Amino acid sequence: MSKTLNRRNFLRGTAVAGAGALATPALADGHTTLKMQAAWGGGIFLENAQSYVDRVNAMSGGSLVIELLPVNAVVKTSQMQDAVHRGVLDAAHYVPAYWYSKSKAASLFGTGPCFGWSSQEVLGWVYYGGGQELFDELMASLNLNVVSFFNSPMPAQPMGWFKEEIKDASQMDGLKYRTVGLAADVLLEMGMSVVQLPGGEIQPAMKSGLIDAAEFNNPTSDRDFGMQDVSKHYHLASFHQSQEFFEVTFNKEKFENLTDAQKAILKHASEAENSNFYWHNTRRYASDLATLRDEQGVNVYRTPDSVMQAQLEAWDIVVDRISAEDEFFAKVVESQKAYAKEVMNYLNLNQPDYKLAYKHYFG
Repeated sequence: MSKTLNRRNFLRGTAVAGAGALATPALADGHTTLKMQAAWGGGIFLENAQSYVDRVNAMSGGSLVIELLPVNAVVKTSQMQDAVHRGVLDAAHYVPAYWYSKSKAASLFGTGPCFGWSSQEVLGWVYYGGGQELFDELMASLNLNVVSFFNSPMPAQPMGWFKEEIKDASQMDGLKYRTVGLAADVLLEMGMSVVQLPGGEIQPAMKSGLIDAAEFNNPTSDRDFGMQDVSKHYHLASFHQSQEFFEVTFNKEKFENLTDAQKAILKHASEAENSNFYWHNTRRYASDLATLRDEQGVNVYRTPDSVMQAQLEAWDIVVDRISAEDEFFAKVVESQKAYAKEVMNYLNLNQPDYKLAYKHYFG
C-alpha cells in the first residue's frame, strides 16, 4: 500500500520552542533569517515549497535565508495566516482556500470561477491585470499585516475519486464529497453533501465511509495518499477548482525591514518558481497517472461534459449570490471577467487544436 500522508508521519518542528523563538531580526553579521511554515507535511507540495526557499537562498548569496518548517510545526494550517499577521511566523507557504473563511473573495485568488481561463492566465491577471492591487486592497480591508506573492500555476484539479464511474450529472446528487474553499458552495448548489477535510484525512474518511467521493489536487498527491487503495474510479477534468496556485505570505513589518534587494529576491524568486513548478509537476503528474492506470488498476476517465456544464451553472448562481452581498467580491469578479474576455479571445483564436496533433501522432 502507498504510504498515507497524515499528521502522524508529518515532520514536526523539533527545534521550535514557541512564538518567541521565531522572532528573527537581522543577525549580527547583517544576514537575515526568516522562518516559513508550509501547509504541507510531505509529498510534492513540500518539495515545491522547498524549491522556492532554495531559490531565495541561492539568489541572496546568504544575506537572506529562509528556513522551511513543515505542517503544524508551530501552528495549525488554519492558523497560519494569523500567525504571520502577528509575527509568530515570519512567513507561510499555502493556498488562499485555507483562509477563505475570512472573506469569500479570497477564493477568487486561486479557486474561483472559470471564465474560460487556466491558472496561467489567472496569474497573468494577478501580475498584469490589477489582481495584485485588488489582493492588497483585500488585505488592508481585513487589517492583515501581511505581504503576499503568488506562484505555481496548477493544472485543473481532477474531479476525483468515486465508488463508480460517473456518466451523468444526476449521479452527483446527494454524494458526500470532500473539497475546500468556494468549491464547497458550488458543489452544494449541485446537490452534493460537502465535507471539508485536510489532505491527510481524505483517504481514511473514504475508507471508513464518512465520504463517498473526494478530490485533493493531482495524481501524484492522490497516489501518495493511497487513494487507489479505496477507489478504482478516477475522474480527471473539472471546473470546481480549475485554476489554483500557491501563496507565499510574509509578515509586513519584517518584509518592509528588508533591503530593497532582499524584497526583490522574494518577489522574483516567486515569479521564477512559476515556470519550475509547471515543468516539474506536470511531468510528475503524468508519470504517476500512468502508474495508477497501468500498474495499480485504476480506471481513469474524463469527467462528462454534463457534469462540467452543471458546475458552470452552479458557479453562476454562487457568484451572483455572493456578488449581491459583497461589493468587493463583485469588483474582483468584474476585473477578472474583463481580463479573461480579452486575453482568452486572443488565445482561443490563436492556439491550434493541440489535441488534434496529439491524436495524429499517438492515436
